[in-house]
Amino acid sequence: MSAQTDVLPPSPLPVPPAKTGAAALPRVVPVRRTGQWAAAVAVLVLLALALGSVIRNDAFQWDVVGQYLTTASVLRGLGLTLWLTALVMVLGFALGTLLAVLRLSGNRVLQAVGWGYVWLFRSTPILVQLLFWFNIGALYPQILGVSTVNLLGPVTVAVVGLTLHEAAYAAEVVRGGILSVERGQVEAAQSLGLGPWRRLRRIVLPQAMRSIVPPAGNMLIGTLKGTSIVSIIAVQDLLYSVQLVYHRTYQVIPLLLVATLWYVAVTSLLGIGQHYVERHYARGTAGTR
Repeated sequence: MSAQTDVLPPSPLPVPPAKTGAAALPRVVPVRRTGQWAAAVAVLVLLALALGSVIRNDAFQWDVVGQYLTTASVLRGLGLTLWLTALVMVLGFALGTLLAVLRLSGNRVLQAVGWGYVWLFRSTPILVQLLFWFNIGALYPQILGVSTVNLLGPVTVAVVGLTLHEAAYAAEVVRGGILSVERGQVEAAQSLGLGPWRRLRRIVLPQAMRSIVPPAGNMLIGTLKGTSIVSIIAVQDLLYSVQLVYHRTYQVIPLLLVATLWYVAVTSLLGIGQHYVERHYARGTAGTR
């Protein structure tokens, strides 16, 4: 009999002790983004060249810009522009909220009235609307025994025309915000016995503001710039004020730069304000910054 020998399995290789701390982490090698850096440098160089050409170009007449930037006539025009923007936005959103409620009502007639208003005023250019209201006396010389020939002055025409125009867009902004509120919130308010107007004011609108504020901010900035169109009916806003000056001095470019700088400054401030208003209404939601 031959003796059977036990075959032992090979012994495993020694395992090195695990590393701890920073030595245990793999070495991270940053990705080289040569193309992105080259593109960024090229863009900065082009911007610097463009800015330098604007500053060094004598045709811009920056000394004239500084001379007229804070003159009394320009500041009066700026004040009228700001007043007109604020008034049109307040009246436009008040009327727009009413139109949005009409469009969301269960009454077909009210829905049709709201839809027809929005359709009409969004379908016609604002310049046509302003000229129409400016010449309303040619269509209706008297209304309820009152002469309309001199009833509507240029500023009144601007307020009426811009408000009716903005209300059509504000109605869609408010309607979209109301539709963004969950149906369960409205049903919960109904179960508490709140009436329709209290539900709208206390429950729906505060939650809808998260969706209303961003487009409303864009509308505010658009209205500020859009008020320049009222210069066509001789309203002495910011643009019309600088036009009066350069029609007398023939310094068109520097006076247009005066208006441009004021528009840029005011819209920048409005953009900052919009940011903080959005943050206020977005509290408690994901992605708030």
